[in-house]
Amino acid sequence: MTAEAARALPPSSVIGIVGGGQLGRMSAMAAARLGYRTHVLADEPDAPAAQVAGAVTIGAYDDPATLRRFAEAVDVVTFEFENVSADGLELLAALCPVRPAGAILRISQDRLAEKGFLAEAGIPLAPWHAVGTRAELDRAAAALGLPFVLKTTRLGYDGKGQRVVAAASALNPAFEALAPRPLVAEGYVDFACELSVMVARGLDGTIRAYDAVQNRHRHHILDLTLAPAPVTPEIAEAAVALAVRVAEALSLVGLLGVEMFVTRDGSLLVNEIAPRPHNSGHWTLDACPVSQFEMHVRAVAGLPLPPATRHSDAVMRNLVGPDDMALWPAIVATPGLLPHLYGKREARSGRKMGHVNRLFPKGGLPGSFGIEAALGPLARRQVEQDLDTGAESLPGDRTRT
Repeated sequence: MTAEAARALPPSSVIGIVGGGQLGRMSAMAAARLGYRTHVLADEPDAPAAQVAGAVTIGAYDDPATLRRFAEAVDVVTFEFENVSADGLELLAALCPVRPAGAILRISQDRLAEKGFLAEAGIPLAPWHAVGTRAELDRAAAALGLPFVLKTTRLGYDGKGQRVVAAASALNPAFEALAPRPLVAEGYVDFACELSVMVARGLDGTIRAYDAVQNRHRHHILDLTLAPAPVTPEIAEAAVALAVRVAEALSLVGLLGVEMFVTRDGSLLVNEIAPRPHNSGHWTLDACPVSQFEMHVRAVAGLPLPPATRHSDAVMRNLVGPDDMALWPAIVATPGLLPHLYGKREARSGRKMGHVNRLFPKGGLPGSFGIEAALGPLARRQVEQDLDTGAESLPGDRTRT
C-alpha cells in the first residue's frame, strides 16, 4: 500500500461535494454514516444535497472567489454531476485533493473527448463521427447510413440535445437545431438491451464492481433497473470486466458508472461513462451491505473498499413528476416498496423526484409481469412498455442518468 493510500481521512473530516442534486444528497447521507461531515457547493439554497449537508456554499461553479472559499472549508472535493466547471475543478485541485480527478470530468462531459479516449483505450464503441460542418454531416451520413443519432457533445441528458436522423430530408433540420458545434453522429446499433455497471477504484488501486444491471427507459428517462441483469453469466461477467477496464484506463479514484449496449450477437459496446454515483445504481441502497454512495465516499476519503456484494435481487423504479408523485400515498402504504425521495418541491413534468426499490430473494428476480405486480401502484400498463421498447432501437438516446 502506498503512503497516500494509508492516509485515509479521519472521522469528522469534511468532504466537499460540488453540485446540489440528489446524487450529492445521498452521498452526503452515506458520508454521515461513516462519521464524515459534508460541505456542498450548490447554485441554489434549497438544493436536495444542501438540505442534508453540514454546511453549504451558494455560488457559481466557475467563480474563483467562491471556489477558494469552498476549498478552504473542506479536506477533499468530489462532484455529483458532470455539468460543473472542469476549469473550476482544476482551481480546486490546486488547493485540495479532487477525486475523481478533473481530467476525468473533462473526458466524461464531452462526448467527443469521451469517445476519443475510449477508442484509444481499445474499448468497443458504436460507430461514430465528429460533425463540425454541414459537409461533415453529409460524410457522416454516408459512412453510418440511415438512421443515426446526431447529438450535442455537451449538456445532453434524458434524451435532450439530440435528434434521430432517419431520412436525408432530416439532415439539415437536425444540424440547424443542435448547438454548439461540433456535434457527434452515432450509428445505428441493433441492440438487445442496455446494461450498466458501477465500479469503484480506491487510492491503492483496489477495484470493486457491482453486478451488471439492465436498464429500461420510458420517454428517454430511466424507468426501471433490474439487478442482476437477466442476461447470461458470460455476458454479465464480460460487462463487469469491461467496466473495470475503463476505470483502470482512467486511473479512477472514486466511482464510475459505465453504460453499454448488448448487441443481438451478444457483443458489448460502451455507450457512456459517468464518474460519479449513477441513477442505475440506486438499487444498491437497499440490496447491498455497502451502497454505491458509501463506496463512492470510501474511495474519495481513502478508506478501504469492501466487496461490492448484494444480499438480494432488486428492482428500482424512478418516480418522475408529476404522475408518479400523485401515487405517493399509495406507494408509502404498499408493503415491500422502499421509497427514497429527493426533497424537490416542484414535481415538474419529466423531473426525477425520487425512486422506489423492491427487493426479492437472491436468485428470485421474477419476469416482467411478476415485477410489475410487485410494484403495485407503480405498475405500468404493458402496452406502454411495448411501445417504449419499439421506440428505443437507436443508441445513445438515454444519457446522463
